[in-house]
This record gives sequence, C-alpha cells and structure tokens, in this order.
Amino acid sequence: MESIDDGRQYKLRHVSIYRRQRAMLDSFLHGDYGLQPTNIPAVALGLLLAFAAGHVIAWVYMYTHSGLSYSRSFVNSLIVMPTITTLVMNVLSYNLITAFGMMAVFAIVRFRNILRDTLDTTYILTVLVIGMACGTQKYTTAVIGCLACALGMLYLWLTMFGSRHRYDVIVNLHWARAMSELQDLEAVLRRHSRKLHCASQRSHEGYEGTDISYRLLLRDSRRVEDLLTELRATQGVSRVTSIQAEEESEV
Repeated sequence: MESIDDGRQYKLRHVSIYRRQRAMLDSFLHGDYGLQPTNIPAVALGLLLAFAAGHVIAWVYMYTHSGLSYSRSFVNSLIVMPTITTLVMNVLSYNLITAFGMMAVFAIVRFRNILRDTLDTTYILTVLVIGMACGTQKYTTAVIGCLACALGMLYLWLTMFGSRHRYDVIVNLHWARAMSELQDLEAVLRRHSRKLHCASQRSHEGYEGTDISYRLLLRDSRRVEDLLTELRATQGVSRVTSIQAEEESEV
C-alpha cells in the first residue's frame, strides 16, 4: 500500500509541476494587455518573413554593389532593420498613444550615419517597407514586394542602366614639335580610335613643347599597347602614359 501511495504522490507532484509550468507559459503568451489580443503565430511568422526578406535584399546588395562605400555593418543592417520594423509595427498596431510615444523616442534617438551612395538609401527604404508589411501581417504583399524590388535592382545592375561610357582610355603625352604639325599626331590617334577628344593642352613660357591629354574611344580596346607603341615611335612625341577610363558615374 505504501508503494501505491508513493506512486500516486509522485504522479500528483509531476502533474502539479506540469500545471504550474503550463500556467506560467500561458501567462507569458497572454501577457500583452493591449487593445487587441496578440496573435503569437502571426507575430512569429512576420518576424521570420522579415528576417528572410532582409537576407534576399542584402544578398542582392552584396552581389550588385560597386564603388568605395561597401560596409559589412550596412549589409547586416539590411537584415536587422526589417525585423525591427516588423516588431515596431506590431507594437504600434491599434494603439495611437503608443504610436505617438514611439515617434517621440525616435525624435530623441537619431541616426547620424551618412550614406555615401544614394542607392544605399533605396535599400534602406526597401527593407523598412518590407518590415512594415510584415508587421501589419500583409505577408503576401511582403513576399511580392521583396521579389519585385530584388528583381528590379538586379535588372538595373545587369543592364548597367544609367551608365555612360564614352571613352576607353586617356592618353597623356608631351609634344615637342610645333602645334601646326599636330595633325601628324592626330592621324596616328584616329587610326586606332573611333572618337577623339583633346581634353587639355598645357604649355607656358620657358617650357619647350606642350603637354597634351586625349580621350579616346578605341576601335579595339584590346590594342591599347599597339597604340602606345606607335605613339612612342612618332617623331616629337615623348613621355606617353595612359589611364583606363571608367564609366562616368558618381563615386
């Protein structure tokens, strides 16, 4: 009989512990006392979706970025910001007083990081809007918007839309002959280029000859060395140097 009673007490003790733990869990899950009850599965789904969408936008940014302003912390922020925005939208949902309080907090805590590239601002706006969509439980809109923005950014990168490339190379040289004989030099340049533009001519009193810079759109961009060799062999030409011209864009 004692063994039976011990078994019952052991079972009752475990049932009591289970009920206490279950009560604590229920108290935690229903611990939000807002105007509307919190939908825990919807909130969790929104946070996970915002986190995944942030990864998609961050991967597109990493793959397409060009320039000098790349930052690992910025890439990480593209993942974290939509998740935080989702949480903010859930906190502000159906509560106007909390919304005004949150605005006051954001007015005090201001971000002072200066974005060097205007496209970085576009990425920031994209992840914020995705986070807002996830926070307001518009999951279909979040998925479609994420895919549309990612495809649009990839399209702009693949097509290099907006870039201008009018010259292949910049040639700097010293011309020791008279300027009236410059057509001999330009004849050599025209044999190798489809487009020719004299960017600058520098000469001053007491200085023999003229320093000249040309911008060239080559007929064959792989034959730069042939052009330089022929220029160096031209009478009156010396100190020939070349610079590969980049696309005309802001850095």
